[in-house]
Amino acid sequence: MKDEIVLQARGLKKFYGQGDKTIRVLDGVDLEVVRGERVAIVGLSGSGKSTLLHLLAGLDSTDAGQVFIGGKDIVNLDEKSLCRLRNKTLGFVYQFHYLMVEFSAIENVAMPLMIGDGNWKSANETASEMLEKVGLGGRLNHKPGQLSGGERQRVAIARALVSHPQCVLADEPTGNLDEKTAEDVNQLLVELSHDLHMSFVVVTHNHDLASRMDRTMVLQNGLIEVK
Repeated sequence: MKDEIVLQARGLKKFYGQGDKTIRVLDGVDLEVVRGERVAIVGLSGSGKSTLLHLLAGLDSTDAGQVFIGGKDIVNLDEKSLCRLRNKTLGFVYQFHYLMVEFSAIENVAMPLMIGDGNWKSANETASEMLEKVGLGGRLNHKPGQLSGGERQRVAIARALVSHPQCVLADEPTGNLDEKTAEDVNQLLVELSHDLHMSFVVVTHNHDLASRMDRTMVLQNGLIEVK
């Protein structure tokens, strides 16, 4: 049976104007990610890696090309439908955790579920289970200011995974951590991807993290090349 494609880009283009010049950040990117696959995207700073993730998530508009999430073309979806699709099918991890500082760890993790169906009891139970998986079962009621940098990033990872998305998009997920903490988070990401059978697309400069992925792709000159 053919592997299920959970995320796909066809001929993706993004241009920016700079004075009288046009900068071709992405110039026809094609990408397929199947269920459970881990893909690293590497490249020089400014090569368009974060831009690519934003387009794959529908957080920015394309100048040309198509993006499919779970087989659904997102380019022409209205904002409400796109937000609903993102909530159900994608998870996001950034270099900075972007946790809501006034809420506890369990409240931060439960938030995507609350947005999805509004059942607080069920969301709380699922969030608690996910925090247990990332090693924070004893820190459920701690607010971000009471957690270390590595713990905050673990909460962010739990939040990304709590709705069991088809694919997680991670933008430099260990870029703001010290070497030892980054190593722990790298290992956690790989283990969770395997255990939960979720796809990961990770933009990173971290060679150790990239080496743990199933595929490494290089973004340069506006195109994707297999390393």
